[in-house]
Amino acid sequence: MDSFEKNLEKYAEIAVIIGVNIQKGQELAINASLDSACLVRKIVEKAYKVGAKNVMVQWTDDEVTLSKYKYAPDEAFEKFPKWKVGSYEEMLNNGAAFLNVTSPNPDLLSDISPERIANWRKTSAIAMNNVRNQIMSDKVSWSSVITPSKDWAKKLFPELNEKEGINKLWEYIFKITRTDLDDPIKAWKEHKTNINKKLEYLNNKKYKRLIYKSEGTDLTIDLPSAHVWIGGGSTTQDGIFFVPNIPTEEVFTAPLRDGVNGTVKSTMPLNYGSSLIENFSFTFKDGKVIDFSAEKGYETLKKLLETDEGALHLGEVALVPNNSPISNTGIVFYNTMYDENASCHLALGNIYPSCVKDGTKMNREDLKKNNLNTSLIHVDFMMGSSKLDIDGETEDGKLEPVFRNGNWTV
Repeated sequence: MDSFEKNLEKYAEIAVIIGVNIQKGQELAINASLDSACLVRKIVEKAYKVGAKNVMVQWTDDEVTLSKYKYAPDEAFEKFPKWKVGSYEEMLNNGAAFLNVTSPNPDLLSDISPERIANWRKTSAIAMNNVRNQIMSDKVSWSSVITPSKDWAKKLFPELNEKEGINKLWEYIFKITRTDLDDPIKAWKEHKTNINKKLEYLNNKKYKRLIYKSEGTDLTIDLPSAHVWIGGGSTTQDGIFFVPNIPTEEVFTAPLRDGVNGTVKSTMPLNYGSSLIENFSFTFKDGKVIDFSAEKGYETLKKLLETDEGALHLGEVALVPNNSPISNTGIVFYNTMYDENASCHLALGNIYPSCVKDGTKMNREDLKKNNLNTSLIHVDFMMGSSKLDIDGETEDGKLEPVFRNGNWTV
């Protein structure tokens, strides 16, 4: 077995054991792109070997997706299949774990009307809202991993031929996910221990407010008194630990819905629905976006903000040091799952209920009553850099440094 095959085996093991943490007798539902088939086959094998009862794979294909956006009638984007919703609900009720295996193409829909993209995303979000809320509330374990695509590799390494670009991207993926280490499972457990130290500090401090200052950013974010910082993974309602994103470097919590004021400027492009939004900024007043701009993708950003009322408010506050494995590559990956783990970021839209004490026991109305945001969307955007300073304000009004020049002070 060559080194690539060995790493592919280890990557599959990370996805199954660290990512979704499959339990004996549990079902696994995989949503995967065709480009990821080599990894998916390893994942299926590994899942059965550790005791999965059944592994179900649903494939997607970029060319098929693009054809629909190009040629399908408008009504095709206005109705979501009930059978698909039903299948997810059945798997949730059976306690299945969910794994996404994607091969990004950042420019796939660059020539598609932002309105058409927005219509389908909203239609899908409405239909899948109950399913998404249960998954975001950690009813079951869920995770995501990434494999290269030729288009993604070409965007990142335009100077290389197709094979060289894909191989180069695999090298970065294996490094970023700790796959290339002798014992990745052990390394991931040590990584969780290190993140726990930050969580313990922040959860003991219970800052009432965070104050952000950087080039183009002057922002205050109020935190709920019952906020909880989480990171490095999560725990299902049945007590099973899992890691939603492979890789993960962040710690995060929920803001107060009406407690965000000031301006924030993006530091990386946002890939939203395979359409790029670049050099954008928001102005918040009492928690709501009252103004925004974007040098590229303005209409796409406008449609995103028009999804619903909750899309104009924040649902996540995440801290990531500039000195981190992904950031240290010096590469903008044009993929949110990777870029958000290289940079402090915020998210428009729905909160993660686990970020508030007893939040997973709250319904939509309970969350609203507690001044927490709900929405059909949850979209992360990067705003961290080596110039970002963050202060935490204690209950008695004392300011303490949390980040200086993009890195932890604690």
